[in-house]
Amino acid sequence: MTRFSDEDRERIRADLIKAGHDCFARFGFDRTRVSDVTDEVGIGTSTFYQFFDSKEALYLAVLLTEREHLFETLEAAVADAETPREEAEVTLRTTFGEVRSNPLIQRLFVDGEIRRIESQLDGTAADEDLIDDYSESPAVYGQVLPQPDKWVESEVVRIDDPDIIRGLFRSVLFVTQARETPVVPDGTYEAIEEALIQTIVAGLFTYEENTDRSATHD
Repeated sequence: MTRFSDEDRERIRADLIKAGHDCFARFGFDRTRVSDVTDEVGIGTSTFYQFFDSKEALYLAVLLTEREHLFETLEAAVADAETPREEAEVTLRTTFGEVRSNPLIQRLFVDGEIRRIESQLDGTAADEDLIDDYSESPAVYGQVLPQPDKWVESEVVRIDDPDIIRGLFRSVLFVTQARETPVVPDGTYEAIEEALIQTIVAGLFTYEENTDRSATHD
């Protein structure tokens, strides 16, 4: 077995995740082979198993990396919002955009693939560590999308449970699945998505918050 320095191990693991990202995005999980990933990195398949116990473990690591990327993108986008309503609009638009443009984000949040992968992992210590890094719980998601807690506390929204608001924001992402189906007439998806965002935001915030927003933009 080849021995690597800590620096080399860190580099190779990062390279495997990057190559895995590219392969899984192009081919999907089922059609991607371990050899496809190792060929990209320039290592043998036997060496791969010094870093990941299985293809499923690599896929989970890739999805976790994508999740963190989305959360960082959301945090940066919301930082420029001036009002709670703008925070909501930016959050929805940014998340919709990421789901539409990134097949791995779609598979993570819309297709629910991370649960399928978790069920296939073999329970080794390395795999359990990866699973421990991921949680669907409101507490973890709240660390990434803390704004609803502030909205509820400030009484600017009509829903008094921030977890319901977070669940609403995640649930509407399923509309992206209808984008290229007969359900949505050709050329209308973007307008439908924007109308959905505006309808959700207008219904979520109180009359006073919506009025203040309108006055600000007059």
